[in-house]
Amino acid sequence: MGYAVETQGLTRRFGARTVVHRLDLRVRERGIYGFLGLNGAGKTTTIRLLLGLIRADAGSIQIFGRALEHQLLGRIGALVETPSLYAHLTGRENLEVTRRLVGAPRSSVDGVLSVARLTDDADRTVSEYSLGMKQRLGLAMALLSAPDLLILDEPTNGLDPAGIHEVRDLLRRMPVEHGVTVFLSSHLLSEVEQIADSVGIIHEGRMVFQGSLAELRQRRHARLRIGVTEPGRALASLQARGLDASLDGPDVITIRGSALDGSQVARLLVQNGHDVCHVSLEQDSLEEIFLTLTSERAGRSPLAGS
Repeated sequence: MGYAVETQGLTRRFGARTVVHRLDLRVRERGIYGFLGLNGAGKTTTIRLLLGLIRADAGSIQIFGRALEHQLLGRIGALVETPSLYAHLTGRENLEVTRRLVGAPRSSVDGVLSVARLTDDADRTVSEYSLGMKQRLGLAMALLSAPDLLILDEPTNGLDPAGIHEVRDLLRRMPVEHGVTVFLSSHLLSEVEQIADSVGIIHEGRMVFQGSLAELRQRRHARLRIGVTEPGRALASLQARGLDASLDGPDVITIRGSALDGSQVARLLVQNGHDVCHVSLEQDSLEEIFLTLTSERAGRSPLAGS
């Protein structure tokens, strides 16, 4: 499969400030791409560029292998921030208003209600909807034109856990059941990692990582924490074996490395006459990796991946 979205050197300035700096996006077709960054990183500006709402100062945008143009926008459904809904109308009536605007067939309303799992609530007024239902209705509106690409800006922002689960479940089904590519922005890696195939992380307008979640997990740093008697002598034994060990408290040793075997280290210490109280393996969470990549240092030295 090719790319649903591909940009090269995409740049946007507001006055003297560069908000998006030479961004190279690679979003594969029929997948879910998580576009991550702290608030103010340039995510929404990038989305507005992809939707043709603002013009780039430099660089190019290709949608399904073709330069972005008016005709291609019909293949894109979008939900930027919260959906605009008429609270006094029913869900079905809201969809009918949008259907007429986009020129979709009448049958599309029942179709998107089914996809969004709102058929049973279609004739209730939107004022009775939960936040999750309103967000799903907004997604249904974005699907009315049967898009091949769905672009979403913080689709779970402000939702309670039940609403987040509803939207997450709907998005997971899009590529598999409907062949739709999903591009969603967020500042929460913990949320995106539950649904995305690949991620791009942006910081101060620059891409600092792009690749699969598996590639991102490879950046984790592992460390063993060992409670041991005579920590000073035990530390010397471990360092003599070439291990990156250090004292971490009065009786705890921390060993850092990419391929650590706690049982082997414990056996070594016991053979040298030490009592081992506990051994635990710790790894950086994906959130910690995200925060490291979006640090000021990462912003100055982009680490863009594949």
